[in-house]
Amino acid sequence: MSFIGEASAYFKVLPDGSIKRVEWESAPASNDSSLNGYKSKDVIINSTKPISARIFLPDILGSSGRLPVLVYFHGGGFCIGSTTWLGYHTFLGDFAVASQSIVLSVDYRHAPENRLPIAYDDCYSSLEWLSCQVSSEPWLERADLSRVFVSGDSAGGNIVHNIALRTIQEQSCDQVKIKGLLLIHPFFGSEERIEKERASGEAENLALTDWMWKLSLPEGSNRDHSWCNYEMAKLSRAEWCRFPPAVVYVAGLDFLKERGVMYAAFLEKNGVEVKLVEAEGEKHVYHMLHPESEATRLLQKQMSEFIHNI
Repeated sequence: MSFIGEASAYFKVLPDGSIKRVEWESAPASNDSSLNGYKSKDVIINSTKPISARIFLPDILGSSGRLPVLVYFHGGGFCIGSTTWLGYHTFLGDFAVASQSIVLSVDYRHAPENRLPIAYDDCYSSLEWLSCQVSSEPWLERADLSRVFVSGDSAGGNIVHNIALRTIQEQSCDQVKIKGLLLIHPFFGSEERIEKERASGEAENLALTDWMWKLSLPEGSNRDHSWCNYEMAKLSRAEWCRFPPAVVYVAGLDFLKERGVMYAAFLEKNGVEVKLVEAEGEKHVYHMLHPESEATRLLQKQMSEFIHNI
């Protein structure tokens, strides 16, 4: 069964509407880069919310030039997940080395205690923080804000899309130049069922995704809200022309694969430069579940090539 089906083992909704979350294995930040080729530290984005993030800085190889920045939003159906989870820590630290980039992995507040747009607001604030801190945070002294890439998996992939829309429509965060988007197994939906969702044997996965959207969207909203159903967001032709180039990664055994394929086609129809990449035989968020697998190493290579060739 995919991660979508397995996720129900990690949290449950209590009678008061809150969620009891089971702790996943976590990894502490470390200034010691001798073992893995990168070091990491936690930073506060906003202490009053609270919002935090983890920076991954690779050992610098060769050139003394500036490094691209990858801002990453974790998955978890908007309800669970953390940048401290061992899978994310390992994947993003190794990616920082493979791509020779600085990674800012963001922890945002969860639904249902904090329904959307809280997660979007929190993640957007990380871009604002990046633009303000680049001159004072020592770990960002090599950061090239003209080469910022925004990535995330599952719900984090959804956040990537909606953050891109916000920066386009508000024409904001001018100091941070978003060069491209990398969406991994993005989490979208709609009131209308697509073929995969109507298939026999998918009832549990479908029920869980519906449930996550019910917990995450504003009270009274359905899955045709534009935050869930991207086709409902209205952009002018001029705004679509400003949408960053994107790569959409899907997994062959993922319940969300068809949604990801449809999203890539939707971007292409609107004139966005987009590439679709499939990992055949892999499950949802395999890179987090198995961060040292051969398939994950290939994904890191593909992501690095996108960043350095765009």
